[in-house]
Amino acid sequence: MQLKLKPKINSEMHLTTVTRIVFTSIMLCLFFTGKAQPPKGPIVVSPQVLADKKVTFRYLAPTAREVKLAGGLFGASNVPMTKDSIGIWSVTVGPVRPDVYSYNFVVDGVSVMDPANEDFFPNERFKSSLFEVPGFTPMIHSIRNVPHGSVNYEYYPSVEGTTGTVVVYTPPGYDQDPSKKYPVFYLISGTTDTEETFFKAGRTNFILDNLIAEGKAKPMIVVMPYGNIEARVAHEKGDPTPPDPVRDSPDGLVRMRRFSDDLTKNVIPFLDKTYRTIANRDSRAIGGFSRGGGQTLRTSFWNMDQFAWICAYAANLPTSELDGTYSAITSNAEATNKQLKLLWVSVGNEDFMYNDVATFLNYLTAKKINYKSLVTGGGHNWPNVRTYLTETAQLLFK
Repeated sequence: MQLKLKPKINSEMHLTTVTRIVFTSIMLCLFFTGKAQPPKGPIVVSPQVLADKKVTFRYLAPTAREVKLAGGLFGASNVPMTKDSIGIWSVTVGPVRPDVYSYNFVVDGVSVMDPANEDFFPNERFKSSLFEVPGFTPMIHSIRNVPHGSVNYEYYPSVEGTTGTVVVYTPPGYDQDPSKKYPVFYLISGTTDTEETFFKAGRTNFILDNLIAEGKAKPMIVVMPYGNIEARVAHEKGDPTPPDPVRDSPDGLVRMRRFSDDLTKNVIPFLDKTYRTIANRDSRAIGGFSRGGGQTLRTSFWNMDQFAWICAYAANLPTSELDGTYSAITSNAEATNKQLKLLWVSVGNEDFMYNDVATFLNYLTAKKINYKSLVTGGGHNWPNVRTYLTETAQLLFK
């Protein structure tokens, strides 16, 4: 019988050999990984707000033939940019009036965000970039050294088995006293906006932080829902996004009703269950901009038992609808005035909605329905919306 003897292995020698193999493998990986990486390009700083309130924008595009800056709200509509020797295009504009603005670049005819800037304007379609020119004294929407609230993203069961989304602001101190309850402001963005727009572009959290710190606003919960139910349902089912309806059209009104039902039957019960809310109409406000303002007016008029505070930013209701659908509200001013703690309507004098809003206000005046209004300069834009939000937040729940 022949025995097969296994060779004796020197453990010290074996470990040394293995160590060398592993070390060599690591070095080879690092070498080839390094060889595979493209060279790093120049660091681009954009936008750069200068001390004199001028702003420099930069975009790296060595092979581009033409780059323009698009920022109409601060007077920079399709401004040509200049390319340097390493392919960075730049332009300096201003001085720019302190505020928060959106902008983008147009590269060889194609609109693009600023890749050097992480702040963007939430939108269903093209997302522009955002930047702030600070005021000479801190503005109401700027970060200040005050107690800050929290911003949470929440998901709730919605229509047709879909999942809805809301952004929720809770005021400073919310987590410190588990017995305290708060009034709620439901705040709705406009057409093509998302549930993030009042947060990121509207700066709702900073505005409320600052007003509460100054004692000008009551601590409140702010709930920011997504206004386009049809788009969300389509996305979750894998269907194409339906086109936006014509304002005040039959299809538009059907969608308004669907939003209203989702808010009152799904969002509000979810928020009242999840957060410490004061769950009655006297402690519940609703407001919105543009389409969100139309949703605000209709949702509140359809549900007068749910909301006592109404804030419409650049929005109206047609006279025919007021005389028809809401005749019980418009024909009895005394009862309506007792029900509503606030009916606010605001618009810019250059807004395309100005004439319609003016007609709406004249109608309310003729019907002796109490309201507060504010007409600002400017158009249908977020600098105005931040102003309207600041003014109305100081009136709510007082």
